[in-house]
Amino acid sequence: MSSLFQNMGIPRSASFCLHIPGQVKERQGHPGQLFFSIIVDWSKLSAAPYGRLSQFPPLSGPNPFERDTREPLKPMVHDRKEKNKVLKQGFVANKIPDNLDAIIIGSGIGGLGLGVLLAKVGKKVLVLEQHDRAGGCCHTFTEKGFEFDVGIHYIGDLQEHKPFRCMLDQITNGQLQWEPLENPFDQVVLGPPENRRRYPIYSGRTRFPEELKKCFPGEEKAIDEYLKLAKKAGRGIWLLAVLKLCPVPLAKFLVYSGLAKRLSFFFKMAPRSLTEVVNELTENKDLRAVFAYIFGTYGNMPKDASFSMHSLLVTHYLNGAWYPKGGASEIGYHMIPIIEKAGGAVLVRAPVNRILFNDAKEAYGVTVMKGQEEIHIHAPMVISNAGIFNTYEKLLPKELQAMPAIQKQLSMMKNGEGGLSIFLGLTGTKEELGLKADNYWIFAENNFDELVESYMNGKREESAKKVPLLFVASPSAKDSTWEERSPGKSTLSLVSFANYEWFEEWKDNKVSNRGGDYKELKQVFIDSIVEVVMDVFPKITRDKIEFVDAGTPITNTHYIGAPKGEIYGADHGMGRFSPELSFTVRPQTPLKNLYLTGQDVFLCGFAGALAGALTCGSVILKRNLHLDAINLAKKTKAMNSKPKED
Repeated sequence: MSSLFQNMGIPRSASFCLHIPGQVKERQGHPGQLFFSIIVDWSKLSAAPYGRLSQFPPLSGPNPFERDTREPLKPMVHDRKEKNKVLKQGFVANKIPDNLDAIIIGSGIGGLGLGVLLAKVGKKVLVLEQHDRAGGCCHTFTEKGFEFDVGIHYIGDLQEHKPFRCMLDQITNGQLQWEPLENPFDQVVLGPPENRRRYPIYSGRTRFPEELKKCFPGEEKAIDEYLKLAKKAGRGIWLLAVLKLCPVPLAKFLVYSGLAKRLSFFFKMAPRSLTEVVNELTENKDLRAVFAYIFGTYGNMPKDASFSMHSLLVTHYLNGAWYPKGGASEIGYHMIPIIEKAGGAVLVRAPVNRILFNDAKEAYGVTVMKGQEEIHIHAPMVISNAGIFNTYEKLLPKELQAMPAIQKQLSMMKNGEGGLSIFLGLTGTKEELGLKADNYWIFAENNFDELVESYMNGKREESAKKVPLLFVASPSAKDSTWEERSPGKSTLSLVSFANYEWFEEWKDNKVSNRGGDYKELKQVFIDSIVEVVMDVFPKITRDKIEFVDAGTPITNTHYIGAPKGEIYGADHGMGRFSPELSFTVRPQTPLKNLYLTGQDVFLCGFAGALAGALTCGSVILKRNLHLDAINLAKKTKAMNSKPKED
């Protein structure tokens, strides 16, 4: 055993304890569960029954979820100028708070979420955003009187008293409201117009499989097995958090001993592709496509996608889908005041130029470019929500970039695929245009891998004419306040993927005038995509389209700082979910006082970025915030279930 530890690089003095849940029929007052304590030192390994899952880190720091901070609902603010007073506070030197506890680079949900968690325990935090408004992919913009969301289309797992809902309620003090989508919440559309098949996707742990079975009679066994595998893999996500929070020697032991894959079905299934798994379940090509359709939510072809990543999305929406009432800007609007109340600030038009380090390689601040002036801001810790590539390759001095530990992390990650967005402003109400509070996933056919590979590897002008996958959603139809704010108008958000290289030649041009060739290429994409939309939504005709524009990968680079135009951070293919990468890329960087938060720390998307914030907050505050949120959810549920006295 000692040679195993030596090979893993575990020091002779290492000693640690992990309490791990395992399933049994019954055990000492814990029906259905048995807990093991794995106690590891240099000389022995033993396993014995134990009481509960261990905390990593140990409970020592302040708890932002110590009490329920929800407040009575205040009237919603729709006036754009009033909201901009919160969301668009421009950077000037005299707005920088004194005696900062932390600087956070980037105001996406991973940055704002962490900022609120720290503020709730009294930390004074400065969040710096390079764009002209806060929110990252949660921001909105307005053109020709139409408000568009850029990244929030639907969120799952928001039932009352669930831990995720509890966490969101706490970091917005209960002011962020959610509206349920239709059921079915997704529509999968396969094939060309002359042979188009539609499959509705319902939420509900029993309704989801029941409705699929109606569409695919004779495939009951495949559907049940698919859902069983997805649930089992999804439940194993707990070990991902453990690997990022536990001591490195213990993480190495779990990974290199093979225990990680034995303890967590998530890691067992992680190296298996989505295509491989669904192809084993059924020969029905349309059912395979329906099993795999949501791959667009993380950006990998099914043959490159980890089934474990896919399982998280399936289970995330199993109990329903929701949309923020008032639009995505409501998210940041209700978080920023909490940071300000603790003495912090969220400032925009504040591009961080570099992170400052002393001779001991300790981060102690950042510089921000204000015109031609470089302004220095100091704090005892710097936290980056700018993504691992921006942080390591753009913000570190060259000599620190070259550190083997930094290069190892970079070698384990790669950029995600570039995002392509089309924004449509329409004349007419949702009823007049046939729009509902749901989403459409439209595919040219059911052979996803071949379609996407051909598209992404094709010449840009040809690929632009035959975009093989398209996500279509109507933010205006999902929001009950929309008609009050924009009567007689509607919006569509359309999302797909595109190669960064197709647009790279124009990346250095002025964003408002990239040239005629760029506009022509964008127009080819727009025309081909709008044709598909008008075919699927026959009430949308050209005379109803009042505004249309496209955001390409280089648009994403400009507005959200995505180095290769990606919308989901670092790539989420099978390699992303190796146990080794999971413990290697963690909130602590190889440089003291520099931390990572957001999508690249945990997972992509809104929920994944918030999980990254909780994981980073756990390290900084020295307590497991994931479990703290779960405990508060249990507590508030119990309080609300008590009978009220007369």
